[in-house]
Amino acid sequence: MSALEKAEAAAREAAENTADVAQIVVSVLAAQQLQNQQSQQPACQHNHRSGRSASEWIGISCAVCVGGVGIAFASIAIAIGGISVAILALVLRSMWRDVQKGR
Repeated sequence: MSALEKAEAAAREAAENTADVAQIVVSVLAAQQLQNQQSQQPACQHNHRSGRSASEWIGISCAVCVGGVGIAFASIAIAIGGISVAILALVLRSMWRDVQKGR
């Protein structure tokens, strides 16, 4: 091998090594950039809830049903009380008329 052939072989090897080194440098820079982007995002310090579970929904629906029944009974009690007061007023009025007539 002549000196020219040796130099040519060394140049080819250096070119191949340069391409390999360039690929390594690019991959390292990409990894560093990805790591910097991930570290810049603020960490969330509280727990996120995905939604209510089935048992929570069942509990809420039971509470709404019990409340609805309670309101219905309260309405019935108010109506019965109003009717009772009306009947009492009619009876007292009748008694007052009887007293006024002297019976």
